[in-house]
Amino acid sequence: MTTHLIEQTLHTQDFVELENRYGAHNYHPLDVVIERAEGVWVYDIEGRRYLDCLAAYSAVNQGHCHPKILKTLEEQAHKVTLTSRAFRNEQLPLLYKELHDLTGFDLVLPMNSGAEAVETAVKTARKWGYKVKGIPQDKAEIIVCANNFHGRTVTIVSFSTDEQYRDGFGPFTPGFKVIPFGDARALREAITPNTCAFLVEPIQGEAGIVIPPEGFLREAAAICRDNHVLLMADEIQSGLGRTGKLFAYMHEAVTPDVLIVGKALAGGFYPVSAVLASREILGVYKPGDHGSTFGGNPMGCAIARTALRVLIEENMVERSAELGAYFLTLLQTLRSSNLKEVRGRGLWIGIELHSPARPYCEALKEEGILCKETHDRVIRIAPPLIISRQEIDWAFDRIAKVIRHPWKDLRRAQWSG
Repeated sequence: MTTHLIEQTLHTQDFVELENRYGAHNYHPLDVVIERAEGVWVYDIEGRRYLDCLAAYSAVNQGHCHPKILKTLEEQAHKVTLTSRAFRNEQLPLLYKELHDLTGFDLVLPMNSGAEAVETAVKTARKWGYKVKGIPQDKAEIIVCANNFHGRTVTIVSFSTDEQYRDGFGPFTPGFKVIPFGDARALREAITPNTCAFLVEPIQGEAGIVIPPEGFLREAAAICRDNHVLLMADEIQSGLGRTGKLFAYMHEAVTPDVLIVGKALAGGFYPVSAVLASREILGVYKPGDHGSTFGGNPMGCAIARTALRVLIEENMVERSAELGAYFLTLLQTLRSSNLKEVRGRGLWIGIELHSPARPYCEALKEEGILCKETHDRVIRIAPPLIISRQEIDWAFDRIAKVIRHPWKDLRRAQWSG
């Protein structure tokens, strides 16, 4: 029997069992097997339709399979997909220029995954610290925040405060200090002459859509400036319209020294990330210092160019601000003894519960909504930015139906509505 015929006979549980048998168990996904997607909707192999309220952790802000981005992928795939950085390609310099025009940063260093971009930012800060600030060799320090999430490489988990991310992966990379998120005084006190950078998420996503106190980022920028320390904003999840601004740092009218972007930079079609900074900062690199075979490849660059154009031309940032405020207002009317808080900015909303959120996410799946728990007790709501008001109303009705049920009732039996 051919593989195609075998696939035709498989159902959801068959795929779950195959994945569990042959795949490493480093994720705990909901048991829905998605076969196709369009816009804000995804469809499983049995034909059931779901409203996507995760958007691949904000990688598909532009919506699933956006036709303009898809057309670019198809056209570029027929021309050239990969050259390596040993040779130049026509798409990379155009992406550089368009990112510069959009953000105002002088230079761009392209990578692929978000974690690669964070690693690149860490290397950049250290090299700048030695070559420009004059920090003694191997003494550079970077300040980070508790409950951060910047990826899962060895260096990045070295400054994580989540024990699961660290368990069994030592020894860890030194050179990091951890302060409470949103605490400007702690930042000021942590800085020493060897501090080269402060790496921060303007809003913490994996921690549960945690928004710092008003003015924190503005004060942090001033502290960094006064102490010749780089402010590095990780906007891999929060950037490109998710919070109702092009970047979350814009809510406080500050500009970081280093900007880290990824995920929605390619609209979910390809892994593309980048580090943006001034000429003084990224100018510390010489050929051979750092790189990636796939970073800056023509396929990824072409897709990213169209993904950015779609984001701007279709007013997705403005939609996120308007519809996010509408969705948040609706969700804040929810009443349940198990509901602790609803918070958010733009179309990035956290529903924090007093009990584990996983059973609620499973119940929402049965109601036709896909979302995922984070930090155990938070339901993260982050639909594609193209969602309509009518679709938000549809989602709210179902969220309200599920949230009003006590946790023990959801645990007692399978969700039946």
